[in-house]
Amino acid sequence: MNQPQNNAQNEEIVVEGRRMSIEEYLDQDERKDLLRLLTAGSVDDGKSTLIGRLLFDSKKLYEDQLSALERDSRRVGNAGAGKIDYALLCDGLKAEREQGITIDVAYRYFSTNKRKFIIADTPGHEQYTRNMITGGSTANLAIILVDARTGVITQTKRHTYLCSLLGIRHIVLAVNKMDLEDYSQDVFNRIVKDFTAFIEPFDIPDVRCIPLSALEGDNVVSRSERTPWYEGPSLLEYLETVEIGNDHNLKDFRFPVQYVLRPDLDFRGFSGKVASGIVRKGDRVLALPSGKESRVKRIVTYDGDLDYAFPPQSVTLQLEDEIDISRGEMIVHPDNLPEVGRSFEAMLVWMDEEPMDVKKSFYLKHTTNLTRCKIDHFDYKINVNTLERTATDHLELNEIACATLLTAKEVFFDAYKDDKPTGAFILIDPITNNTSCVGMILRPVSQEDLRESDALPVLDLNKLGIAPEHRPAIRTAVAELRRQGLEILVRE
Repeated sequence: MNQPQNNAQNEEIVVEGRRMSIEEYLDQDERKDLLRLLTAGSVDDGKSTLIGRLLFDSKKLYEDQLSALERDSRRVGNAGAGKIDYALLCDGLKAEREQGITIDVAYRYFSTNKRKFIIADTPGHEQYTRNMITGGSTANLAIILVDARTGVITQTKRHTYLCSLLGIRHIVLAVNKMDLEDYSQDVFNRIVKDFTAFIEPFDIPDVRCIPLSALEGDNVVSRSERTPWYEGPSLLEYLETVEIGNDHNLKDFRFPVQYVLRPDLDFRGFSGKVASGIVRKGDRVLALPSGKESRVKRIVTYDGDLDYAFPPQSVTLQLEDEIDISRGEMIVHPDNLPEVGRSFEAMLVWMDEEPMDVKKSFYLKHTTNLTRCKIDHFDYKINVNTLERTATDHLELNEIACATLLTAKEVFFDAYKDDKPTGAFILIDPITNNTSCVGMILRPVSQEDLRESDALPVLDLNKLGIAPEHRPAIRTAVAELRRQGLEILVRE
């Protein structure tokens, strides 16, 4: 790949044979889209080595990084005498280097002339499932590595299932260590056949299979002459060209309000990130939960007003009418509403060291909304290695289950498969403030399907004999509890 060549005399650079000014190059770089991807696979499948080789061969390392890599390879490398251990670029923890495994999620950024990338190198061990979930939560694409010598194994299936659970639409099956199988086409075809049969029920629209050797660099950045039978692109060629523009939901407009912007008496706007859909100046919109309607007067950004906005842009919407909207509420199109309710079915991934106490209530953080919630009941727990479903009444670290949740106040949501931002949530322990669980909403649940009473606590001021002069203080306290996510009905 051609690198930009500096011409100090006229302040121009040459990129891939094209001469342009520095300002033009920087502007072009700013407009490049971003691909977020993760690597997953069993221990020693070569995830960290692959990323290291990708960075090395694409010439995206600085001189000090190269020097450190060569020094560390001689000192603690496992690639053999005189060879560079590319995995050391990602395995930065002392424990990782000592054990030769990835423990934490390592993020690496690099850019080519066509696209910017953020790579999450995730652990292969089952005990680090939560780390992989964290790394894959924002990924557009997943690279599933398998060892050509072992093929599709239990860990491969587990990682593929987790990727499907996270709604990742693009999967690359990277059959690594082909050099140890003499670059055999038969070996590659057998592994592809096994993987294709397994992945078919998951409804993943884009699956690409690539034979490669991370250690030797075959089919990583450029096509290898050692696999003349493979007619597809190299890994980097595919990453640069894979279409991710349609991954965002552009149909259902959802705008969770992050805060109300009031810089002066003449301006009142609602700031946040467009979760999905497109909003245009002049569009009729509806505020939830109030149900009041208005029109978009302005779409304001730091760089000036826009005629329309789309995900994941952060904007401020100014409406034509004065509508009472607060943080945690949502602006949508009146003819395209999300689900509104207090109960839904979701897949849960438990991430806390402490086992789940089903009697405990949690804070549920959904978009910008915060409320109390509890587990109504579990439908089943799933074994991520065998995909077997079993009954359960609690969850422990890294376990996954389908459960029905009940919230203290109404939330506005979509199914995770339709809209990731409005279909995902986290559960927060109210005592430790730890993120205990991540969840993906499957569907709304009617009141008849709940096993526990969903009645909200009621504060009847007349029955309690509360004097009128004390009631404003009670209303203030209830409003604060509501802000913290605990809904209480007040009757007077």
